[in-house]
Amino acid sequence: MKTILCYGDSLTWGYDPATGKRIAIDKRWPGVLRNNLGKNYFVIEEGLNGRTTLWDDPLHGGYKNGMKYLIPCLASHRPVDLVILFLGTNDLKTRFSLSAAEIARSIRVLADIVVKSEAGHHENAPELLLVAPPLITELSNFAEEFESGKAKSHLLGQYYKQVAEEYDIHFFDASEVVTASDLDGIHLDSDEHIKLGHVITDKVKKILR
Repeated sequence: MKTILCYGDSLTWGYDPATGKRIAIDKRWPGVLRNNLGKNYFVIEEGLNGRTTLWDDPLHGGYKNGMKYLIPCLASHRPVDLVILFLGTNDLKTRFSLSAAEIARSIRVLADIVVKSEAGHHENAPELLLVAPPLITELSNFAEEFESGKAKSHLLGQYYKQVAEEYDIHFFDASEVVTASDLDGIHLDSDEHIKLGHVITDKVKKILR
């Protein structure tokens, strides 16, 4: 059995922009991935609303810091065949005052942790798929919180791709496939989750074939 760790924020947790609750397990993208891959794969959903790459959130505390939990998470689930790293949207919040390049440098730190870990089989590193988040569109509920994030979100894909090339890891830009909900401009409707799940399934099959 192959183990896949999906490490992300609310886009992995499955935040429903219509209700603020969680999208059904078989309709959020990790659940779609699990159903598509079948019984020979163990898909771990490690999504947390508000998770950043490596920043303590002054409003929510250190537990939103993705770097602090990544190492124990890898150790907890080892051996892992593939890590899907899908973070960066929350770094676009105005209170962090980060540029797109700085967010990419932050995701680089997390990629470095994974590729230098012994969380795979035989104390090797697992495969790593770096996913750039979808673009922020017209904001409604989160307009003030992400006031300057929309323009920066358009730059993340190209910067993340550079990180992937530097480390020779797998890369996918989610903005090429899915679009944020009209309801809040950040999260994905269930139809987009399903679409994303199918596309990631194809990529996972190629990586772990």
